Amino acid sequence: MDRVILHVDCNKFFASVECLHRPEIRHLPVAVGGSVEKRHGIVLTANGLASARGVKTAMPLWQALNRCPDLVVVPPNYPLYVRFSGLAKSIYCRYTDMVEPFGLDECWLDVTDNVKDIEEGRLLAEEIRQTIKDELGITVSIGVSWNKVFSKLGSDYKKPDAVTVFTRENYKNLIYPLPVRDLLYIGPATEKKLLARGLFSIGDIAESTPEELCSFLGINGYMLHSFASGSEDSPVKNCEHKRGIKSIGNSVTAPRDLVCFEDVKLTFSVLSETVARRLRDSGLKAKSIGISMRNSELKTITRQLSLSFATASERVLLHAAMELFENNTDKPFKIRSIGICAFNLEDENGTVQFDLFGEVKENIKYERLEKTVDRLRCRFGNNCVKKASQMTDMNLTDFDPYEEHKVHPEGWFRL
Repeated sequence: MDRVILHVDCNKFFASVECLHRPEIRHLPVAVGGSVEKRHGIVLTANGLASARGVKTAMPLWQALNRCPDLVVVPPNYPLYVRFSGLAKSIYCRYTDMVEPFGLDECWLDVTDNVKDIEEGRLLAEEIRQTIKDELGITVSIGVSWNKVFSKLGSDYKKPDAVTVFTRENYKNLIYPLPVRDLLYIGPATEKKLLARGLFSIGDIAESTPEELCSFLGINGYMLHSFASGSEDSPVKNCEHKRGIKSIGNSVTAPRDLVCFEDVKLTFSVLSETVARRLRDSGLKAKSIGISMRNSELKTITRQLSLSFATASERVLLHAAMELFENNTDKPFKIRSIGICAFNLEDENGTVQFDLFGEVKENIKYERLEKTVDRLRCRFGNNCVKKASQMTDMNLTDFDPYEEHKVHPEGWFRL
């Protein structure tokens, strides 16, 4: 018997939770979004009434308000969403211990051992759908199939509050006509490459050979062919499975364009503090650092370098980030957003190789100092200690990525 895999997607999750907790706005068009004043102004999600008026995820808030002038915009409340995500996951775990999150609002469930065929899988999905509605007050869409990719396509196929089943008998009729952009991990750049070669539907990808796809997509051609043809067979992880941390990073859209190196350094200073603190919280050090920068024309550039020693010091991360930026940016510039990412991680208790110039010894000294600051911030709040340099332009530095940017989707490629 084939596996029976469910993919459960909470419909318009953030907006649904907000409307549940704010009865006074349930009958209004609602969007969860950032701050227009700080230029973090995009729609994270919108409820059905707002969607019907043309409000879409990732749309700038000013554009959403033009389409829907009476739109109610509420700021994101991530702790609340995390709580609801956990409540939903606890319901899934009643049915199977093979539960794998894919972001806050999505999970795969392997129920093969609980049902005798895919029809029973459909009935189980209907039961889960109704249970979520009755106990949490939100709706979900569920896809049922024999692998993770097709079950995710199923949860997207019919929304909201629906169950869709893709079987060996119907998948070619239902899935193959879908546009290539509906397939997992096909973004705008890959879609453009596919369309340029006359591959418009998922069926076109499935009927191509992996070698043809690899000729212009590289090794990802094999992956996309398996996704489209239904041969993808990765397992659903156990709910107790913990993935290894591959990278730690933060980014921010500045409240105004960054036009000089001092502007960039101030912003990187706040970001490097947070990334270094997350490294220390996780008991890790980084041997590589990357930066991203998006200019006023929304062109994004990424750069990275390897460090001469592993570190969890904000001082070292900041110095490396500025070195990357200065070596890869010509004046004049207008930078809209920047980010720092630490990767190539290793355990903080690993072997230390000292150098002739004392840089590693100095790094250890700064890490100890920064750990002391961590303890102060844990006790008295994140703003109890602040660098004097960051006080020179509070408009740029008055944000707290450690508390504000904690929610990250879980990726496909996991250990």
